[in-house]
Amino acid sequence: MRFDSVETGVYPTLVYPPYASTAKRGPTQAPLRIRAAEPVQTNIAVSRNLILPHDTDLTSHGQGEPLGEKIVITGRVLDEDGKPVRNSLLEVWQCNSAGRYWHKRDQHDAPLDPNFYGFGKMLTDDEGRYRFVTIKPGPYPWGNHHKAWRPAHIHFSLFGNVYAQRLVTQMYFPSDPLFDYDPIFQSIPDLAARQRLIARFSLEQTVDDKMLGYEFDIVLRGRDATPMGL
Repeated sequence: MRFDSVETGVYPTLVYPPYASTAKRGPTQAPLRIRAAEPVQTNIAVSRNLILPHDTDLTSHGQGEPLGEKIVITGRVLDEDGKPVRNSLLEVWQCNSAGRYWHKRDQHDAPLDPNFYGFGKMLTDDEGRYRFVTIKPGPYPWGNHHKAWRPAHIHFSLFGNVYAQRLVTQMYFPSDPLFDYDPIFQSIPDLAARQRLIARFSLEQTVDDKMLGYEFDIVLRGRDATPMGL
């Protein structure tokens, strides 16, 4: 299996001064391209036994209903030729509706929700489609600079079918006023590539009077690649 190079500007700038921590952890030398002796042939195989009954509903992990706006997110995972990436593992994690993660290092002044832990996992189907139910996350302060707030987002981890398709990224919501002030989002130089990180509201995917729907398609590599999220 051979892959085309991802166009310049799609991936984040690895050392981006407005994103303060990249100055300490970003590489200071140009990356080296590894030339494999032959194209990758072995696919990553994932057992469906890995997925538990409630893994695709992040609102069902507690003893009661979590607080916040319930939403459904769906989309397709495609390769650079527009073909579905089938039976592929996709993991998601996020903060709760108040903007706080279920993690000991997140100690900012917002309440934890005992009925929302904020993580799930799923496999794509034969059309490359995935779907999960969750709570819309809130924005939160992160201390990068004065009045630094992250736009609402959900983290995605994808394994593709081969290691060269590995992707960790973030999905955002439409018309967030914090986009212009967020150095993580702005670290992606290409405007069109940044737009590919924003989900689309979908009345078709909206479930009656229960939850609004959003669509977020992901392309692994190629001309229309979904950018990485630092």
